[in-house]
Amino acid sequence: MAQKKYLIAKLTSCLREDKIQLWKPPYTNEKKEAGKEMKELVQKYSSKLNINETDAENMLEEIRCKAVERGTGNENFKVTGIARLDIYLPRRKSRKVPLETNLFITGKELRSQIAQEHALKENSIKIIINKKQLDLGKTLEDQGVTHNAKVMVLQLEQSDEETKRKVQEEELQCKKEKEINDKMQRTRKGLEILAEREENLDPGSVPYLDIANQTGRSIEIPPQAKKALVLAMGYHEKGRALMKKKEYEIALPYLLDADKHFCECSTELLNTVDNYAVLQLDIVWCYFRLEQLDCLDDAEKKLSTAHRCFQRCYGENHERLIDIKGSYGREKVLFLRLYLLQGIGHYHSGREKEAAEYIQKASRLYEELSIDPDKVDRLSLLGFSEQEARLALRACHGDVEHAANLITNRREEKAQIRREERAKRRKRLEDINTLKSMGYSERAAQVALQNTHGNLDQAFKFILDNPELLLEDDYDDRVAMDQFQVSQESIDQLMYMGFSRESAEQALKVFKGNVHLASQTLAHYGGVLPASLQLSSEGSSPSEGSSPSEESASSKDSPTESAGSSSLPTDEDMETDAVKEILEDIPEHEEDYLDLTLEEEEQIIHEYLSYIQVPQH
Repeated sequence: MAQKKYLIAKLTSCLREDKIQLWKPPYTNEKKEAGKEMKELVQKYSSKLNINETDAENMLEEIRCKAVERGTGNENFKVTGIARLDIYLPRRKSRKVPLETNLFITGKELRSQIAQEHALKENSIKIIINKKQLDLGKTLEDQGVTHNAKVMVLQLEQSDEETKRKVQEEELQCKKEKEINDKMQRTRKGLEILAEREENLDPGSVPYLDIANQTGRSIEIPPQAKKALVLAMGYHEKGRALMKKKEYEIALPYLLDADKHFCECSTELLNTVDNYAVLQLDIVWCYFRLEQLDCLDDAEKKLSTAHRCFQRCYGENHERLIDIKGSYGREKVLFLRLYLLQGIGHYHSGREKEAAEYIQKASRLYEELSIDPDKVDRLSLLGFSEQEARLALRACHGDVEHAANLITNRREEKAQIRREERAKRRKRLEDINTLKSMGYSERAAQVALQNTHGNLDQAFKFILDNPELLLEDDYDDRVAMDQFQVSQESIDQLMYMGFSRESAEQALKVFKGNVHLASQTLAHYGGVLPASLQLSSEGSSPSEGSSPSEESASSKDSPTESAGSSSLPTDEDMETDAVKEILEDIPEHEEDYLDLTLEEEEQIIHEYLSYIQVPQH
């Protein structure tokens, strides 16, 4: 199959160079049949490309028929508005078929049509167009689908045992689709919760995500940029976890979601991390393993983007990696996969010379990075994991003693970083508690410390300068505040301090009787509440029972929850499960993405080397 695609690409390239248009006379007559001049082309190109005439004739006719079909489709679209879509079916069917439709049907209608025409279970397929998952509720036109678009069909199959249960097949497929959709929703929910949790929360009781550099130390990132990056990296990790299980059909939508969120990050941020480059590799690899590279029009662009990004992050000659890590042996696996995919892309485009160059580069890297299993065993006996062993041996060029020292030193560095991070968080928690003891809410303390880079004195002033922080989240109803019953004793206390009765009463209503907050605020603003805290006598009648409950006050730990909704135990359990599911997919080792066994790569290298007929190194 790969060789046929290569030869068709070569023939197409020759036709383009010779400016031959097979869909026009004299190669195609009025009846759309092949003209006599086709025989001359067969003889010419079979000799030029060193292939037998029968094969050349069949492939040229295939090219001609597709060109005629495409031309007819273009004319038909101009007249009738009926678009032609190229449908790339799942691997088990492994073929491309045309489908004619108007672009005003919904994604659900397109899915239904594809399922009916090709004997697929409608609820068990997902559709990818333009590197996006098709929205079932919107029309094709609204989603940017155009004439001649490529449509990739993913089949979300059951395990072999389950698919054999013919009686339950429909039910199982529906259940599988629901499970996958539920998982994607839980993934988004969990990532959004983690993306918005503050780093100053107690990690012992409330998990959160942190973003670290290549040494494992936290990177300071603005909140909005951090949210987009956490979502992107979270979806990426979920996709990678599925790729490890070779569940490429399910992994691809997660990877495409990750790509969408990475595009929301600033260019400057993407230049400092290699995650975006790795994602581009993973997307192309996924399409390749699904045997659907033809659906990815910009595969070459993605690989070039990955290469440039690696150069920026690692240095032109990996000098930045050497400065940071002392070596770059571990990262070479990324270049192996990059060169291999670039070679495959060149081969499928008919560029044999370039294909040979890149696949040979991948082959040489494979030999360099292959790990002796005995050395892994020796390191395992010392108490190191296989993953640690592989990564260290590649970094140390196979030297077992140096690898053992590297793992030991890295473990000590990570332990030191964890101690420093824990101390930093403990200090932040102490500062939060100090501000809370002064009467400020936990949320106000968190925001103030974040905006003052942890300076306690400045945080105190920040709160007073931003009085809206002093209002509790559930106290937006100013009319309800106005109805709060203030004790005479509290008013007398503030009047004794020199504040007027009117200001004292108003401040106590705003702060629900908290004398300390009321006095501090009035003192800071010269005895009068600032405009942002002034109560208005106008408004609707207060609703009964509107005072905040303990449950709603804790809702700040669940930022995706609707304002004012009660936090039912079942909702909390669902959020906990969503977060837990995310954390399970995040690998413990920060270099997990570099730990490739290279078994797949070895097989593919040998396969393509046999196609291009070059000596294996």
